[in-house]
Amino acid sequence: MLAGMHLLLSGIVGSVAYGLAGPGSDVDRIGVFAAPTVAFHGLRPPRESVVTTDPDITLHEAAKWCRLALSGNPTATELAWLPQDCYETRTEFGDRLVAIRSAFLSAPRVRDAYLGYAGQQFRKLESRGDGTFSADTRRRTAKHARHLARLVHQGRLLYATGVLEIRLADPEWFRGFGERVAGGALDEARALVAEAERDFDRIRTPLPDRPDEATVERWLLDVRAAHLPPGRARRAAD
Repeated sequence: MLAGMHLLLSGIVGSVAYGLAGPGSDVDRIGVFAAPTVAFHGLRPPRESVVTTDPDITLHEAAKWCRLALSGNPTATELAWLPQDCYETRTEFGDRLVAIRSAFLSAPRVRDAYLGYAGQQFRKLESRGDGTFSADTRRRTAKHARHLARLVHQGRLLYATGVLEIRLADPEWFRGFGERVAGGALDEARALVAEAERDFDRIRTPLPDRPDEATVERWLLDVRAAHLPPGRARRAAD
């Protein structure tokens, strides 16, 4: 799957990391890899992402992951904030990426990304009616509702503190919320989104207006230099 590529950082994300996993939950993984630097110079640039569904793994090339994280993408961002027991691969560059994780954050992008993703989840819920549907659809609806609540909670906390909480302190509340919404309590989900929007308006965030792209750029250029062929790496260092 990653022939010629170098995995820098990877871990288990999703419901397992959040503490929301049940008996039938999938195990989702995400990672960052570096393509050989010379591969970008040819006719066919390396793939930016590799995705498989059995098992569920998403891997992004270093520059692609950086762009996603700089945009506030919640799924990409959480890789740099995982609990220690969720990491499966940590290289020197992976550790450095974790160390600069705050450099990717900015107030407007966090707000837009988390509220935007929460809004997507709400629209999925809204399209499913009043809860009078099959058991399988009800399970999926409960899952979407849990993710809606989780995105709202994580985004609000990240915006208020500059810290992304991955493992939820009270997973049972999120499970209960999901079941209530799946049973037809759509107004509770609507109220949660509206409350989050008000909170984002009133919170005095410590996040900057813009991410620290210079720090991110230094990390990425170091990755590129390290993945040159040995002779070229020495010349680049000179």
